[in-house]
Amino acid sequence: MLKRSRPRPGRGINRLHVPIARLLNLSLRDYPGKLCSKVYVYGCNFRCPYCPDTDLIFNQQEGSKVHEGDVYDHLYRVRGYVSGLCIGGGEPTLHNGLLGFIYRVKSLGFDVKLDTNGTRPKRIKKLMEERLIDYVSMEIKAPMERYPEVVKAKVDLDSVKQSIRILRRGGVDHEFTVTMIPGLLDGNDLEKITQYLIGSKRFVLQQFTLPGRHCPELEDMGRYSYNELKDFRDRVAPYFSSCELRV
Repeated sequence: MLKRSRPRPGRGINRLHVPIARLLNLSLRDYPGKLCSKVYVYGCNFRCPYCPDTDLIFNQQEGSKVHEGDVYDHLYRVRGYVSGLCIGGGEPTLHNGLLGFIYRVKSLGFDVKLDTNGTRPKRIKKLMEERLIDYVSMEIKAPMERYPEVVKAKVDLDSVKQSIRILRRGGVDHEFTVTMIPGLLDGNDLEKITQYLIGSKRFVLQQFTLPGRHCPELEDMGRYSYNELKDFRDRVAPYFSSCELRV
């Protein structure tokens, strides 16, 4: 019988499964061009102050709230009108059970989109080599020199850069996203970010959806307006094949 130690923040919960916190039955926006379902996975190695899902970071659960079997049952029922599954979090690539989970999802005939912060390039590369993922959304948190300041954690910047290279050179459809937050990122930061993403196929600017709950000083801070976001987009759009707003 396997002895399981108490999970630690930012580490895989165990080697046997993906710890799923929530299942969204239907999403119209999480997978470009597809109707999808979405699972939210526990555990993250970042502490971004604007994160809307802090329960996924700190509730390192004793057991998943949603069993993998319930996800497979749901997908089996919705085959025919839902064609994709988005796996987000938290940070899904922290978990050793991710490959096995996606194998079973793919066996049901679903395309898989992965949301990631890019800190586990070897796992992303393995998923690509095994043809287990069909779309990757990697969020770029800040200019490289400001990463630790923005995510409130130690960061292996070489791993982030490696993930960018893997996606840009690989054959899997992907996008790079940046969440614009007043007080954390401005137009100059955005310009620096785009310098190491120039020529990428798809770039997405996102509005953050909830006040930061890690840093109380952000709770009363307003968001960038739509027009401000549009100006940011127009400023960097020439660098990319496609540059979109997600609000």
